[in-house]
Amino acid sequence: MLRDATDDDLELLYDLLLEAFNWDGTPRFTRAEMLADAHTERYLGGWKRPDDCGLVATDDDGGPLGAVWARALPAAAPGYGYVADDVPELGMAVARPHHGRGVGSALLAGVLDQARGLGWRALSLSVEDGNGAARALYARHGFVRVGRNGGSDTMLREL
Repeated sequence: MLRDATDDDLELLYDLLLEAFNWDGTPRFTRAEMLADAHTERYLGGWKRPDDCGLVATDDDGGPLGAVWARALPAAAPGYGYVADDVPELGMAVARPHHGRGVGSALLAGVLDQARGLGWRALSLSVEDGNGAARALYARHGFVRVGRNGGSDTMLREL
């Protein structure tokens, strides 16, 4: 089941952003390191702004399985997958025990619908080299590579 992400989901989103930072299961970042990173503040600081959107996937008991969120970031303080000021960038993660069960696909489909409803023209994201499962998921949902930032590709989905 999907529900809208709310102000009350901030700690969950931080937990899932840490999961995304450590996508390969290697604890490359601690929560403290992630919270000290300037990019983390860009993605979740002041959540939930009026133009932020997102979804939380839950099990039948309402327990969180994963989440996706989107926020437009300015060129002066871009995210890793920045494309343009009017193209929100996605953050997404599924809790490790729930990988491979369609949660990510449901979240992406839902946020694409949400973004269309908000009148956005596109969504972008960044995916690190080696994260083949995420890259394949994004490609299945119409994201295409439009740039490169360090060891990551920037992908875009026109709406």
